Amino acid sequence: MKVLIVYLSIHHGNTKKVAKAMGEVLNAELAKPWAVNPEELEKYDLIGFGSGIYWWRHHWALLKLVEDLPRMEGKKAFIFSTAGMNIPWYNHRALRRELKEKGFQIVGEFSCRGWDTNGWLAKIGGINKGHPNEKDLERARRFAKELKRNLHPFHPKS
Repeated sequence: MKVLIVYLSIHHGNTKKVAKAMGEVLNAELAKPWAVNPEELEKYDLIGFGSGIYWWRHHWALLKLVEDLPRMEGKKAFIFSTAGMNIPWYNHRALRRELKEKGFQIVGEFSCRGWDTNGWLAKIGGINKGHPNEKDLERARRFAKELKRNLHPFHPKS
């Protein structure tokens, strides 16, 4: 299975840690949104899209990439994020909508807390310092293992 994880991690490396943990399990290539050639996405069986959450949505560069993609009917994708306010059903809505409009089949979503010093939070030292921690990263690895199992039902449990 050929996997690409497109991610953006701006402030504290929160999302980078999660992308790397998932990437190790999925044996995935990692790329930033501006390094992705839309025509080459066809060669991947699964594509992950993730970033930190900024004002209740994924980073604008990730959303712009998806907006500019051609239709990818039935291409499997997953969404992930790190956030100070970890509310994935709400935080993922814009990216989820864009991916569905492009024809992607969303096979999973993952989110965990991340150290957030955005805006006024900087004045109080931020929230969720130390996250994602090892427990969060282990959850990310389990999520990736589950994706692998579900996409390859005859893959031995690991």
